[in-house]
Amino acid sequence: MSAFQGHLDTGVTTLARCWAVIRRDGSVFGFTDHDGSLDFDGITFKADSGMTARAVMSGTGLSVDNSEAMGALSDGAITEADIEAGRYDGAEVKAWLVNWADVEQRELQFAGTIGELRREGGAFHAELRGLTELLNQPHGRVYQKTCSAILGDSACAFDLEAAGYAVEVEIEAVEAGRKFVFAEQSQFDSGFFERGRVTVMSGAAEGLVGVIKRDANGDSGRQVEIWQAFRAEVEVGDRIKIEAGCDKRSATCKAKFNNFLNFQGFPDIPGDDWLTSTPSSGGENLGLSLRQSS
Repeated sequence: MSAFQGHLDTGVTTLARCWAVIRRDGSVFGFTDHDGSLDFDGITFKADSGMTARAVMSGTGLSVDNSEAMGALSDGAITEADIEAGRYDGAEVKAWLVNWADVEQRELQFAGTIGELRREGGAFHAELRGLTELLNQPHGRVYQKTCSAILGDSACAFDLEAAGYAVEVEIEAVEAGRKFVFAEQSQFDSGFFERGRVTVMSGAAEGLVGVIKRDANGDSGRQVEIWQAFRAEVEVGDRIKIEAGCDKRSATCKAKFNNFLNFQGFPDIPGDDWLTSTPSSGGENLGLSLRQSS
């Protein structure tokens, strides 16, 4: 019998709930409904810090765990600016039932991620999604001409930190919150960064990432535009890191990244026109493959 179970069996318990929120940028926040702070696993779980723990509700089978975290927006814990910026989107959440008199006696009751976040009346409501959510996602190989990997992921294995594929610059002008102008980067051809990433390195939007829509050298300098404006303000003087983009073609993988051994597409797969083609009555019919005879 575990020490925690033994404590429960006494019938006179000293229990509290503790929650840990681990954002994708690595920031960790701890909350508890106890009247004092608790410490374990290297995390300080603060009382009266803007979040209310609730009992976890979960279904049987592969249904997604259904629970909700609620709390007040405050400068010391969960802020409206951070929620608006998307810093809590997809954040990891863990919840324990803890003996506050001896925090070594505890049980992990929930592990998952934050789904939908909504704000109203100076408070926030966060939908929690359990680990079974991952089992509802489709898996399998897609057979297509273009690469199915994401540049830099485990399947692609390209090192985006390699010299000549990223640059950090200071913003000199901002247009409509999503177009950034900075010093000309003549060492990179126009379009080199299209489909790449912009990571904000300083300022109110630090840590946020956007996907590049357009990239070109202009009269006023280099211009990079992302598909969707950051959900936090980016100002002149902020620093951003821009990374090379990939159009997922085999020719690009060879010439631009020298990474064709890890290409995850099928450039020679027949297209619809080949699949519906019929024998020709004229010309040479040598019995070669369509690729060789084209």
